[in-house]
Amino acid sequence: MNKDAKVYVAGHRGMVGSAICRTLQTNGYKNIVTRTSSELDLRNQQAVIDFFSTEKPNYVFFAAAKVGGIVANNTYRAEFIYDNLMMEANVIHSAYKAGVTKLMFLGSSCIYPKLAPQPLKEEYLLTGELEPTNEPYAIAKIAGIKLCEAYRDQYGCNFISVMPTNLYGYKDNYHPQNSHVLPALIRRFHEAKESGAETVTIWGSGSPRREFLFADDLAEACLFLMNSYDGRELVNIGTGEDVTIKELALLVKDIVGYEGAIAFDVSKPDGTPRKLMDVSKLHSLGYRHKIELREGIEMAYADFKEQFITA
Repeated sequence: MNKDAKVYVAGHRGMVGSAICRTLQTNGYKNIVTRTSSELDLRNQQAVIDFFSTEKPNYVFFAAAKVGGIVANNTYRAEFIYDNLMMEANVIHSAYKAGVTKLMFLGSSCIYPKLAPQPLKEEYLLTGELEPTNEPYAIAKIAGIKLCEAYRDQYGCNFISVMPTNLYGYKDNYHPQNSHVLPALIRRFHEAKESGAETVTIWGSGSPRREFLFADDLAEACLFLMNSYDGRELVNIGTGEDVTIKELALLVKDIVGYEGAIAFDVSKPDGTPRKLMDVSKLHSLGYRHKIELREGIEMAYADFKEQFITA
């Protein structure tokens, strides 16, 4: 990408989009186009068409999505599939019509079958049943991948797809019900510490294994791939390392400084038993993550306190 090229970052106020914007700016890209959801509703086809016709971006990082944790995914099933399908169809089609040079679609590791072999290789897509709790979201994300492939096949568009693992970092979502596991743990342990609660109860058995990537590492990987990868096949982005939810909880507990006990509510669902990305393809292309889990959680906790804790 030329440093003067016009780059549209969809979803720039979210954790991933804001990390991409920071990374672009740090690397000397100055012509960055953004719109808030109130300025541009990506579910509105005509509004998206008009935006692309007017702005004519050269490159697109498609990081906008309706996202949430296991509770949100299972509760707002219609919204998760409808909103994401509409955004993807509108942005990808408008990018094609406007002659965008290259588009990157960001998916999610939940696209892979619930019981797929571990670690998750890119070719495992559509080889088994999905995790029921987030199936609508996963289907929407799979549709985005297939849209990119179809527009490449029929129209020759240089549209690529990347699949990030579980993410955390600056500007994360710490909503009590709708957040992902790591930010949820940060909030719950912090609140328990402040209130003097004797126990923090965590959903499930604590045995599922999860991989976590700091969002700024993802952003660097995205810029790297935008500049170096033009393949049809999707690319996993992760660390290639995972921990159990129990191990994660103990790590967050230690970083936050909570001294009470941890209990696991086994009546609640665990979700997918394991989600570890095979990142050998990413490594072979020349990118590896830089921020390890403890350091990343310390940075995220500092950001949480800055966002939500008033002196």
